[in-house]
Amino acid sequence: EEVDGALSPHHSLCDAGPHIISQSFAYLTVRDRLPTILTKVIDTIHRNKNSFFEEHGEEGVSAEKRAISFLSKLRNELQTDKPVLPLTDEAEDAAAWNEYIHRQQDLMENKQPVSWFKSPWLYVECYMYRRIQEALWLNPPICDFDVFKEAKTQSFFESQQATISLCTYLRDLLTGVDKLTENQLFDAFLKFLQVSLWGNKCDLSISAGQDNSQKSSPIDSLADLQRFILVDDSDKVWSALMALQGSVGTEKSGARVDIVLDNSGFELVTDLVLADFLISVGQAKEVRFHGKCFPWFVSDVTKKDFHWTISQTMASNHRQMSACGVQWKRFLKEGVWSYHDHQFWTLPNEFCDMRADAADLYSTLQASDLILFKGDLNYRKLTGDRDWEHTVPFGRALRGFHPAPLCSLRTLKANVQVEQ
Repeated sequence: EEVDGALSPHHSLCDAGPHIISQSFAYLTVRDRLPTILTKVIDTIHRNKNSFFEEHGEEGVSAEKRAISFLSKLRNELQTDKPVLPLTDEAEDAAAWNEYIHRQQDLMENKQPVSWFKSPWLYVECYMYRRIQEALWLNPPICDFDVFKEAKTQSFFESQQATISLCTYLRDLLTGVDKLTENQLFDAFLKFLQVSLWGNKCDLSISAGQDNSQKSSPIDSLADLQRFILVDDSDKVWSALMALQGSVGTEKSGARVDIVLDNSGFELVTDLVLADFLISVGQAKEVRFHGKCFPWFVSDVTKKDFHWTISQTMASNHRQMSACGVQWKRFLKEGVWSYHDHQFWTLPNEFCDMRADAADLYSTLQASDLILFKGDLNYRKLTGDRDWEHTVPFGRALRGFHPAPLCSLRTLKANVQVEQ
């Protein structure tokens, strides 16, 4: 199922073959946006030179210089369409990445090398973020530095009013939850699901790290945004949850919901609020959050981001916001919520590869009653980022990936778009 929102007109599509069409959104991303992100990463590392020195001495400064040199070379390779290079950091996922280069090479016409502008957009964009991590892992002692943390932190704090508004709405609703009819619960579910959908607008990889935080009241904005929703299967998601809820005395006691996260900041808050609602009204008995093993696509959620966000929400001086944070911490302590990461989420693979390339993760997802995939990158990986006709059914575009009932919550940025 899909709940799919669009805020901008379509750009020309990224070709599914071994090159990127000139002037497509893909081409402009690789030509303009990715070098801009690399420049910001270089600047961030340089601006932290003093803190590296204070923490690690001259060794930290030397590591900073080597990382910047590595990333400057990477930026040049990108801008001049050089062949992509194998990873050399010997991390756990390096072999999988290097094997994937060989897969791409087999797709190339006339045996030309896999390069930045002659490869699928999905692959080279993922590859850039993995190479950023390589620059750090090859240069201890700054190997654990999150080059995107400043931007993620700023995004969270600049969305404070929207977060307060959303937390207040949730807590007020739950105060009288026992008096709500099924229709009123459904209406509340729709609101939280749509807030989670539109929270996906806050994507720092699309804005190349520029402020993209939520300023207005998210609940009050929903009516104006309704006309932008292209595909809406919210009622099917609700029906699936209701079927698993059962009645008193039956074995059914609510669903296990898995949320494959996208962005930190305000979007993560919207996901936590949705999960809180599902648990609090008995629609879910367990929520498992899936995030990234390392900083990814500027604002994607890591384990540190996840726990930091909950701690910051708890520490708020606003009563309702703090109450949400306290409740979320309790859910984690009780095991009702849990956070998980897996290296597959930071590989370039399409999700139809998961059963073969990450059988343990696929098996884990098979135990879910409902999987919510957040955001544009997850949608691109679900559908293979191919130049599908818009009339192609979503199920066909998944190409066999169906570990459990699933729903994509995505604000359209890239051009791939299929039917429900």
